[in-house]
Amino acid sequence: MTMDDLKSRGLVLLGCGKMGSAMLKGWLSQGLPAGSVWVNDPYPSDWLNGLEDLNLNADLPENPAIVLIAVKPQMMGDALPAIAALGNGETLFVSVAAGTPISAFEAILGDQSPIIRAMPNTPAAISRGITAICGNKNASTGHMDLAESLLRAVGQVVRLDGEHQMDAVTAVSGSGPAYVFHLIETMAAAGEAQGLPADLALQLAKATVAGAGALAEAADETPSQLRINVTSPAGTTAAALEVLMDEATGFPPLLNRAVKAAADRSKELANG
Repeated sequence: MTMDDLKSRGLVLLGCGKMGSAMLKGWLSQGLPAGSVWVNDPYPSDWLNGLEDLNLNADLPENPAIVLIAVKPQMMGDALPAIAALGNGETLFVSVAAGTPISAFEAILGDQSPIIRAMPNTPAAISRGITAICGNKNASTGHMDLAESLLRAVGQVVRLDGEHQMDAVTAVSGSGPAYVFHLIETMAAAGEAQGLPADLALQLAKATVAGAGALAEAADETPSQLRINVTSPAGTTAAALEVLMDEATGFPPLLNRAVKAAADRSKELANG
């Protein structure tokens, strides 16, 4: 299956909120015609309503190349029956819905359907996301390649060894942006507590986290080495890291507990 199949057979987007819209914008910018896209969304945005040639809440094609499932997990029970007739055929199903295992899709769409589960994160909205994917036994290498090509429209893509890794991925990169946003909040509040104006403290925190993340991605050195590079012996950074790296009360055990809590909750959601 290729991008030409998408143009000729069509792509169905089931749900088009922030994540779906971010992906759709990426595909359109890469040359996918709006007329090759069907969007099924009960509350379409003004942007969707303004797209010429888009098939919005129209009858679905009989044999679309891909159905991308981007509805919220609590809406899945109402949404999936609308596409059940497309199952057990040539259509590839790609889900970006958190907490819904492949087996749940197979139960409704049929166990012969090629299904790929994906976990993106919110920086996809600015094409800086990272998405992890895994497929069922019916998802061929070609299916995985096409899904990866599509999802690269909103950032990096990694392939998992299996669905058993998805809960950990959810806890690290799926929920991870919230941890970083909270870090920015707390850094700004700490700066304010040391006498900085609130707006300046927030600007410093945002730019520091964004710049450090960009440096970590661009550098050949490991994050550990980058940390060492900025830490002078007995200096200000060393004093702060002595607190943050405390094995009992510092950042490592705290974040380990937080990520475990997120992974455990992901398992609970998948098991109903």
